[in-house]
Amino acid sequence: MAQYSIGLDLGGTNLRAAAITREGKLLRKVSGRTNLGEGREVVVDDMASAIHELIGEFGREDLKGVGVGVPGFIEMKAGVIRDSPNLPCFVNFPMRDEVAKKLGVPVALENDANAAAMGEKWMGAGRDVGDLVLLTLGTGVGGGIIVDGKILHGFVGMAAELGHMTVIPSGNPCGCGNQGCLEKHASATAITAMAQLVGLGDDLTSEQVYELAVRGSEKARHCFSVMGRALGIALATLVTTFNFPLYLLGGGVLPAWDLFAPPMLEECARRSYIFRNTDTRIEKATLGNEAGLYGSAFLGFGD
Repeated sequence: MAQYSIGLDLGGTNLRAAAITREGKLLRKVSGRTNLGEGREVVVDDMASAIHELIGEFGREDLKGVGVGVPGFIEMKAGVIRDSPNLPCFVNFPMRDEVAKKLGVPVALENDANAAAMGEKWMGAGRDVGDLVLLTLGTGVGGGIIVDGKILHGFVGMAAELGHMTVIPSGNPCGCGNQGCLEKHASATAITAMAQLVGLGDDLTSEQVYELAVRGSEKARHCFSVMGRALGIALATLVTTFNFPLYLLGGGVLPAWDLFAPPMLEECARRSYIFRNTDTRIEKATLGNEAGLYGSAFLGFGD
């Protein structure tokens, strides 16, 4: 049996775990619901059960470790979730040590977007580079930065909260206390809010706004144009700051690429001399919702 690690991706709705070999082969994936309403002890038990199921199938002898990706602000040295809007019952919770205690194996705890960035570096669109930035476009906007093949954490572990970059100084207020954050102008939630503002409907999902845009609705297309320009502003700042070769976009809004990418690239080129004059790449991520599983599993190896 080949050496393997287990990656677990804990979201506000779904819990998924996968056994992945050192060569990046996904052996098996298990999925379930995140039962937040039943309390954090139940969720941790569910996490442990999913991991034990995989260990039972592939053996403890070849297991190198476990990586857990969670949304929120993580104090890396302590292995503690300091804040998580999607997992409010886990605020100030020592997730790393509690999961390790139940499993009896080493556990690496990581922000979910950082884990996704590492997944893309290891087995996705970033395999050919050492440095990259990933933006995840979903309910909010997450970010991960890879430098020389390693996650950029900052001094406590809260680097790359790119969704809270200011892109519109007088823009929409954000729950973080700022206004004009990228995620208030370039997330699925932002698309639905803009759709309501322009009179498309009060209860539309971002997917429904996308369908309207594809069918020719100018108002719907305008929502994605606004999104693209906000992303272009953010990317221009990132390109000018880091001069990395690759910037990736992933997440649930990615199917609308053909609608938001042209204004995004135009805005980035307008604002960044470096983007205009180098072969900097801005591309789609390729691992989809499995990026976090791959990244968490990679971190479980402890390399």
